[in-house]
Amino acid sequence: MIVEDLLAEFDLEMANTRKMLERVPVDKFAWAPHEKSLSLGALANHLVAMPCLATATIKGSAKRMPDANSLPTLLEAFDTNLASAREAPARSADDHLTATIPAIGMTRLAVLRTRVMSHMIHHRGHLSVYLRLLDTSVPGMYGPSADETAQSA
Repeated sequence: MIVEDLLAEFDLEMANTRKMLERVPVDKFAWAPHEKSLSLGALANHLVAMPCLATATIKGSAKRMPDANSLPTLLEAFDTNLASAREAPARSADDHLTATIPAIGMTRLAVLRTRVMSHMIHHRGHLSVYLRLLDTSVPGMYGPSADETAQSA
């Protein structure tokens, strides 16, 4: 039962992340809003790599795709990482998900929710600001965005 609830949340957050990644203007990969900020390309690639942590949390290891430098390779890498990340918990029993990982003192379920999904949501928020500053339309995550509302008005 835990797996079904987790996968519903996981699928929503990953679909929202992919919608955001689809808007990344790769000709602006080197752009950063501040000298202390990640570049757009580094931030996008960080989001693409996050599903690997879900796989590693369940299986103990994961293969990370190399950083992408085009939109098709960025989305392909995300989809590849996501497929592996979704399969890992889908094949896990509840007791495996609720077992504590001794090295960090958290259950696998807690790691998936905090260090994968919440962390992804956090950086997806950064990406939405980057897109806005670059005058790129921002997709809605939990309802329509201002860009989508303006388009339908």
